[in-house]
Amino acid sequence: MSRRRVKPDELDLWNQVASTTERLAPLRRSLIVDAPLQEAPKKREAKPIAPFSLGALPTSTREMRDVLPALSERLRSAPVKMDAKSYKTMQRGKLKPEGRIDLHGMTVAQAHPALISFIMTAQANGRRLVLVITGKGGKREELGAIAPQRMGALKRQVPIWLTMAPVSSAVLQVTESHIKHGGAGAYYVYLRRAR
Repeated sequence: MSRRRVKPDELDLWNQVASTTERLAPLRRSLIVDAPLQEAPKKREAKPIAPFSLGALPTSTREMRDVLPALSERLRSAPVKMDAKSYKTMQRGKLKPEGRIDLHGMTVAQAHPALISFIMTAQANGRRLVLVITGKGGKREELGAIAPQRMGALKRQVPIWLTMAPVSSAVLQVTESHIKHGGAGAYYVYLRRAR
């Protein structure tokens, strides 16, 4: 469909029809035509940048805030799904783990299948409380890192893995272990009864 120019006789006809109609809404003022000219906003003066050197610590005293609570705090505040009396006994380190796996020193790729195999085998053997040792995550100096990284990849990943299939159906409760069983570097994993 091509556009064509409006003929003068068509424009006259349109004006006749338009003059006989009533406006439904009141006439509004045009914001562009009727608006008074305003001065352009003043540019802000650039603040001078304080001298710095690459790799130096920031001089800002503003506190960095992580929105997500710490992992140990999230595990502590998770609802108790197991027997409350057994839970308290376990938290005090009085329950002896029936099995343990040490993932400390493994890569994430090695640890994940080892954890799945261990949990599924432990449940099949009728064990209820097992200990998963991850380590606390040491301090690494990684020069050239683009963004800061949290330490302890296994410590962060293991609770996530325990909520995923296929082991999520076997796991009833996950908490940090008592200091005598490894403290923050290990997890108690309380398993459901085998069916």
